[in-house]
Amino acid sequence: MSEYPSPTMSTVPAVMPAVAYRRSLPVDDPRSLLDVELPVPEPGPRDLLVRVEAVAVNPVDYKVRQGSDPGGEPKVLGWDAAGTVVAVGGEVELFEVGDEVYYAGAIDRPGANSRFHVVDERIAGHKPATLSFTEAAALPLTSLTAWEGLFERLGLRGDALPHDADQTGTLLVTAAAGGVGSIVVQLARALTGLTVIGTASRPETVEFARRMGAHHVVDHRAPLAKQLAEVAPDGVDFVFSTTGTDRNLAAYAEALTPFGRIVAIDDHDSLDIGVLKSKSIAFHWELMFTHSLFRTPDQVNQHRILDRVARLVDAGVVTSTANLDLGPVSAANLREAHRILESGTAIGKITLTGF
Repeated sequence: MSEYPSPTMSTVPAVMPAVAYRRSLPVDDPRSLLDVELPVPEPGPRDLLVRVEAVAVNPVDYKVRQGSDPGGEPKVLGWDAAGTVVAVGGEVELFEVGDEVYYAGAIDRPGANSRFHVVDERIAGHKPATLSFTEAAALPLTSLTAWEGLFERLGLRGDALPHDADQTGTLLVTAAAGGVGSIVVQLARALTGLTVIGTASRPETVEFARRMGAHHVVDHRAPLAKQLAEVAPDGVDFVFSTTGTDRNLAAYAEALTPFGRIVAIDDHDSLDIGVLKSKSIAFHWELMFTHSLFRTPDQVNQHRILDRVARLVDAGVVTSTANLDLGPVSAANLREAHRILESGTAIGKITLTGF
């Protein structure tokens, strides 16, 4: 029986603990993230009210903290969470009170670094039954980014299990030990017949990328084109660029076969994509928040993707990339998570559990 049999239970309080920021400050400033108390939010018609049990931290968290000053008002970050549904809006169809869920949320709504959180049901999934809340919290944002990048932007087929042997070619994944890269590698190995080349630069990240399933690993701190020519003499067909797109674009153009495809997720004001023209290389952006930002009619596809990923996890095909848990959700622990991510040394995902 659910701990929350009714959405009107008095055990849902009026206020809740949360972590927020009021000014954009360096992470070593103790005021950069603060422990606060906020009102428990009310779910809208298609919303779930979730009792958050665990969260994960992504680069988007510190990028928003650095780049968006809330002018003194508390702004809650956090776009990866797992928890239990304690109330539902009047038009909810996909979930019931008591369901365990995981999701990445919407960047234009308050984040999940709070004891209770509201999320549109169309972008939430049923938590993998075989994972803890902590392990599940590590998956939503990266899984959605990886899935949409591979199967919607690059146009790969992801319908076969364990893989589509007829779908051959070579995929390059930069920062294959990172949060997104490690899921891209797993999905590509599990659901396609592609040869997967990951990039990593330290012994521990090389080992992690191989454990995720990379066939080959090259050093992204050294010139890429020569290394790629050695491990993929016939060229690379697809690139999933999680970082360094600007400095690597010429190497991608050299390594890619004619009519190859690139999907990128990092941030740049401009890119010299003219180097891609002679080979008619296609370039795509991927931002998993696009669906929720623009309320696209197909945003429910993110619910379906998360449920599909949950089934893959429960079947033992995909594994959680939770790699470091820093303890309860608190300002001090989240500052440490931001510090690690800002240093560029994270492997897999950083999580926080409980309050």
